[in-house]
Amino acid sequence: MSLFQFTARRLVSQARCGLKAAVPKKQKFCLEMARPSSNMADFREVFAKAKHIAIITGAGVSAESGVPTFRGAGGFWRKWQAQELATPEAFAQNPSRVWEFYHYRREVMLSKHPNPAHVAIAECERRLSKQGRSVVVITQNIDELHRKAGTKHLLEIHGSLFKTRCTNCGNVAANYKSPICPALAGKGAPDPEAEDTAIPVEDLPQCEEDGCNGLLRPHVVWFGETLDPDILTEVEKELEICDLCLVVGTSSVVYPAAMFAPQVSARGVPVAEFNMEATPATNRFRFHFAGPCGTTLPPALARHQTEIIS
Repeated sequence: MSLFQFTARRLVSQARCGLKAAVPKKQKFCLEMARPSSNMADFREVFAKAKHIAIITGAGVSAESGVPTFRGAGGFWRKWQAQELATPEAFAQNPSRVWEFYHYRREVMLSKHPNPAHVAIAECERRLSKQGRSVVVITQNIDELHRKAGTKHLLEIHGSLFKTRCTNCGNVAANYKSPICPALAGKGAPDPEAEDTAIPVEDLPQCEEDGCNGLLRPHVVWFGETLDPDILTEVEKELEICDLCLVVGTSSVVYPAAMFAPQVSARGVPVAEFNMEATPATNRFRFHFAGPCGTTLPPALARHQTEIIS
């Protein structure tokens, strides 16, 4: 078993989504590197030679499209933070309130569009695939903006706002209805003064599988839940073969995703971080480019002069 697989499975078995996990002192020591470079020309030389590129993205990419992150100061929906609503316990206690929150988020996304970072990644994937090179996007985001931009090889480790899962039969299905059910039409206002609608369970989104009619929930990974082991296996495979890794718009503090890039770096693969500011993992990477991803990423992923396109 590889170092990545061993550490990933150990962390996933111990940690739940959204919780931090400490890096053992011995491991932390071996992962630390010299201060990262911000030399774009040097990065471009590495990029030109890479055959399998893994791009790990987080909330910072979506924030540049105007997507609320619900983190930090002011990160509330009504009087609740996302961490108070995105849990199995909150849904069991008040499914109406949780569905109002997710209905609001779904409706917001209907007015949002991919930004230059999303577009640059999708264009890079299309271009490099014609050269026999691969790009995979491993995202923590649930907004599907990568998909909307045209990315094909996409691993959504935290699920999607536009998928539902039945709490009765377990069926997972894409769902782009607006509103997702009649009872939620016009509901979900984020105003702190807004009252809970208290929609009866039978009027909330229901499973449409024959004879089921079970209550649907958003198909996202909530705090306290583990990541899908099948998706984690795919992530492991991609990170094992990648020869260049990009970390884009992520704080590198939410595990297990936060350890993906450091583990890649630990085996000698170049890692480049594109973020507004340094993160706890920055000094473990070869490159760091500060600033908005929509500004720094397009020139980094643009066609290199050595590329031959038939």
